[in-house]
Amino acid sequence: MPTKGVLLYGPPGCSKTMTAQAMATETGFNFFAVKGGELLNMYVGETERAIRNIFKRAAEASPSIIFFDEIDSLAGTRSGGSGGSSGVQAVTTLLTEMAGFEERGNIFVLAATNRPDSLDPALLRPGRFDELIYVPLPDIKAREAIIARMAKKLRFRDIDVEELARMTDGYSGAEVANICGSAFSRSREPGDNATAMEVLKAKIRTTPKGVTYEHLSYFNNWHNQRKGLF
Repeated sequence: MPTKGVLLYGPPGCSKTMTAQAMATETGFNFFAVKGGELLNMYVGETERAIRNIFKRAAEASPSIIFFDEIDSLAGTRSGGSGGSSGVQAVTTLLTEMAGFEERGNIFVLAATNRPDSLDPALLRPGRFDELIYVPLPDIKAREAIIARMAKKLRFRDIDVEELARMTDGYSGAEVANICGSAFSRSREPGDNATAMEVLKAKIRTTPKGVTYEHLSYFNNWHNQRKGLF
């Protein structure tokens, strides 16, 4: 049976959304993207109606990809009680729509979360999100690619991409891009004669890492626990 859905999980800023967009581009499928929180509605039945409408639109435009960003805000565990009856109904509706794929055409579901342990366990069973893919911090080659792309975009000259990539070990992709953008802004300040390389290195040294060892341990532990279930 072909995969119906894929869950991307990992630290914030690690290009989960960009991965989903790239997949849509590569396949040529129509792309429907929505943040989980955008579908939430205080009025009874409105959240479930919004979920059904997304699947209806995707079916009408199939082949298509539905991308739920921050899906944990929409589909948290039903046993926790924090979402009340509306949270239970939202998860139930999402499960029902995903279970009815065969009747709705060629629809593929992608979702992303920074909090995989908060998702309702039913979503992680076969027939819903069949594959769980960990999107980690970028490795040195990925950081080199980000820095090179930003350097070209911002017209940085005479920089050592490899050295900067080594210096940004432990930063997320979004943080690396932000470092480059902030350095560009400073390099344009009147009276600042520092080279682009000097500005970038100084910015790296003063930028704290947003993803801590505790964050990485959390994802590694969750990944290992999931492997132990199969």
